Amino acid sequence: MKDFDIDQERLKDKIQLVIKVNYVSSILALVFALICYFVLSVTEIIPFVFITFGILNLINTWFFKRHDSLTLTYNVSSVMALISAFIITLYSGGINSSFIFTLALIVFAGYVTTRKYGQIYLNLIFFLVILIFSQSIPDFTFTENVIPERSRNIFSLLSVLFSVYLLGNIFGKNLLKTHNTLYKSKRGLMQQMEEKETLIKEVHHRVKNNLQTVSSLLSLQSRNVKDDQMKNILKSTQNRVISMAMVHEMLYMRKDIAHIEYKSYVQELGEYLIKSIKGIESKVDLKIDIPDIKLGIDTAIPLGLLINEALTNSLKYGMTNDKGGEIHIALKKELNKEYILSIGDNGIGFPETINHKNTKSLGLKLIHNLTRQLKGTIKRDNSKKGTNYIIRFQEIKQQLSPVV
Repeated sequence: MKDFDIDQERLKDKIQLVIKVNYVSSILALVFALICYFVLSVTEIIPFVFITFGILNLINTWFFKRHDSLTLTYNVSSVMALISAFIITLYSGGINSSFIFTLALIVFAGYVTTRKYGQIYLNLIFFLVILIFSQSIPDFTFTENVIPERSRNIFSLLSVLFSVYLLGNIFGKNLLKTHNTLYKSKRGLMQQMEEKETLIKEVHHRVKNNLQTVSSLLSLQSRNVKDDQMKNILKSTQNRVISMAMVHEMLYMRKDIAHIEYKSYVQELGEYLIKSIKGIESKVDLKIDIPDIKLGIDTAIPLGLLINEALTNSLKYGMTNDKGGEIHIALKKELNKEYILSIGDNGIGFPETINHKNTKSLGLKLIHNLTRQLKGTIKRDNSKKGTNYIIRFQEIKQQLSPVV
């Protein structure tokens, strides 16, 4: 709502600027015409161009109240001003006429409106100035200076004052007002962005705290359970919750609240799982090969859960003895914006006949379901010892549905 009010204020300022310039330039043109005719004795072409422009520009401004099209009103006024200034310049000394400065004002007015209009009028006036200059070449001359010799200095003075008044009193004041409005709106938008960033960080912080609370509750519950299978289920669930909490923790602790550095996340998650499942004195070697890749939360969480399940299976079932082993995780981005995750261990592995469809292992089913969530494909790499997967996926730009 605030942004809409700012846009409305900008539009209102632009309308006021165009209308004010039209009225002032029309009145000045009519006054200039009277001075030219009755004071400076200019009785040809120039005063009649001034009068024509002044009357037509007033009519154009009046019509704005009927059609309410600012673009149409501005362009009609600019075209009339361009034609009038071009004719007056030609018949008041050509390239030596002081009135030529009004052509620059038209370019200036174009850029005040939009960059596109400014560029159009700039190119047009470049061409017209060259045409005006051609009138100083004897063989190409088709106009003459209709200002009497004795009145030329006064006409030059009035032309300069006309240009300076429009530039300073009309454009200058309104540009300053517009600048102040833009400055205030920029400050307002920056303040809004800071408030939203703080709010989002606070949300991530609270989500992380809530997930850690859930993790603590699961840990307390597992202490009261004597059945080993149930304890394992609760512990696995706790690890899944922690893998999600780590994502939110990294998002609120860093400046980038939309993406996380995935190498540090995988390193932290892997070390936590090894200590949690194998203990502090574990001999498992974790090797990570991940470049500077940042992922959004909609990709980071399901991918983190997938890595959590793969590492958990490796630590629980791939390395059953105390000799330790090796776990490797590699992630790279292809030129087609597809990601490739290579993850596995050098443990004992499991038969090729077992898959996510015929197994009772929740972890294996989750790995395949999470791959589908990431719009990816998964295959086992049987060329290496142990259990190894190659997963191709794409970054998700929208909110994911829950894993089922």
